[in-house]
Amino acid sequence: MDGGNHSEVPEFVLLELTSSWEIQILLFLFFTTFYVASMLGNLLIVLTIISDRHLHSPMYFLLANLSFIDTGVSSIATPKMIYDLFRKHRAISLKGCITQMFFIHTVGGTEMVLLTVMAYDRYVVICKPLHYLTSMSLRTCTSLLAVAWTIGLFHSVVQLAFVVNLPFCGNNKMDSFCCDFPRFIKLASADTYRLEFLVAANSGFISTGTFFILIVSYVFILVTVS
Repeated sequence: MDGGNHSEVPEFVLLELTSSWEIQILLFLFFTTFYVASMLGNLLIVLTIISDRHLHSPMYFLLANLSFIDTGVSSIATPKMIYDLFRKHRAISLKGCITQMFFIHTVGGTEMVLLTVMAYDRYVVICKPLHYLTSMSLRTCTSLLAVAWTIGLFHSVVQLAFVVNLPFCGNNKMDSFCCDFPRFIKLASADTYRLEFLVAANSGFISTGTFFILIVSYVFILVTVS
């Protein structure tokens, strides 16, 4: 691989979930119902918290942001997947694929970090209730939210930096209904063993790190209330 992007593949062909028309209708109804329900539910949470002054507290501030992020998570790939159910040529451009992966990892990474922030909020309110109002002020919550978005963005940019210059000159059939890094890398016309390891390590680090912090925070909570 050299420094430039010498891709000759203009688009990727995505996996067909099924060739049965009846199952396509069933999947369309199933995915559309859950997508609409998810969007309406999360937007209702956000609007309720914004409109009700009694809910203007750190916990609900973080919950509103989590619901807002969930609307993004649901909207990155799901609408196209639903649309592609009735298309014979299920394809996505190279730039579109990269953009999709960027937003998936940005929003996904942000959500994981935000979950640890919410766990910290519960830890403070249960284990250190007298310090809660000072420890979880609006300014602190806003700063923690900014940190979550920064980490999510950094995580996604690092992932893209590994793969954005890969050459694609052969197979363009992606065994998935959306773009993801492992399958994207495997289609490259180059030796990608090290890149696969780096991408897996990067995703594993943020996933394992946030999971460990969540476990530790809830262990402290359980010890305190027991």
